[in-house]
Amino acid sequence: MIKSEAAQERLLDLALGLYRQFQEGVVPHIALPSRTKNNIEYSSKSDVWVYGDQETLRSVKTVRGAKTLLKTVHLAELLIKEHLKNNRGSTLREIYYISENWDLAKFHEQAESDRLIEDLEIVTSLQREDFHVRPEEDGAAVFGPLRLREETRRGSREMHCQEDVGEAGYQIPFNVETVQFLEHDAKMVMAIETGGMYARLIENGFDEEFGAVLVHLKGQPARSTRRIIKRLNAELNLPVVVFTDGDPWSYRIFASIAYGAIKSAHLSEHLVTPTAHFLGVQPSDIVDYNLSTDKLTDKDMHALRSELSDPRFNTAYWEKQIKLQLDLKRKAEQQAFAGKGLDYVTKTYLPERLSEMGLI
Repeated sequence: MIKSEAAQERLLDLALGLYRQFQEGVVPHIALPSRTKNNIEYSSKSDVWVYGDQETLRSVKTVRGAKTLLKTVHLAELLIKEHLKNNRGSTLREIYYISENWDLAKFHEQAESDRLIEDLEIVTSLQREDFHVRPEEDGAAVFGPLRLREETRRGSREMHCQEDVGEAGYQIPFNVETVQFLEHDAKMVMAIETGGMYARLIENGFDEEFGAVLVHLKGQPARSTRRIIKRLNAELNLPVVVFTDGDPWSYRIFASIAYGAIKSAHLSEHLVTPTAHFLGVQPSDIVDYNLSTDKLTDKDMHALRSELSDPRFNTAYWEKQIKLQLDLKRKAEQQAFAGKGLDYVTKTYLPERLSEMGLI
């Protein structure tokens, strides 16, 4: 994170830029990249997906545009006066409610205030953590052969993520830059979608047997979760595998880790782990392991077809797997392996898949 003074300066630069436009007779505006899948492109320099050249203009030419810029300036003022000058913070939800007193600048829904926080990240080249803004939900968790130190408001604390934590593991803070990795005996990082499978692997001792740092994603992973996975990979040189359900929504969970999410493509270099591998559940696993399945819904089918046109999934592997699933018209959960016994996933499926990938 950068210092509060530097974050203040960048927000003030935004306001100064708008003021100068007024002075020069230019219609005040802010140019931002278009946040759609048609405007993301692969950066060979950093091996991540980033925004392309298509732009959206926030301009006072229209009433709607003028209100959006007004809200943006109000938000920047809040961040400067309440957060950065006083070293305080708010959740995304609290920021939405704070606007109740802003008359014309009041947000209509939280999605609107969240989007403007993202706008400020883009125009300042900062992250919301630099503004002392945090998500509403707690972070996910880590369990495995890793010792770390975390700096908190009450000082530093050191812990081993197997020996000094409860069954749920070490809870990832919203700002993972306060975490320092001290030592480890790990051979890989395994990111797991569901809490049930995360608990199963811990109970079966998978972390000890295979030297795995297990990360519970809690569904679609928070930024802090993706950031700590990125750091474990980059700083400790640990391979990353992602273990999810076998449905289109879970493939997007993997995509957010390995390719980047469309709404946060401006942070891809900080959040994305391009070398992450998709472990499963694969559509081909439904056939190969004779898994219990559910029928794909119309919404599932539409999502799969959408992924076929998504440039992030434009690989031979994903085209083969998605087309197979469309043919099968079936999906499977991680817990489907329990039908073959509680140890099957850790004794058979995961070792076989990890061996195919050359990781064990």
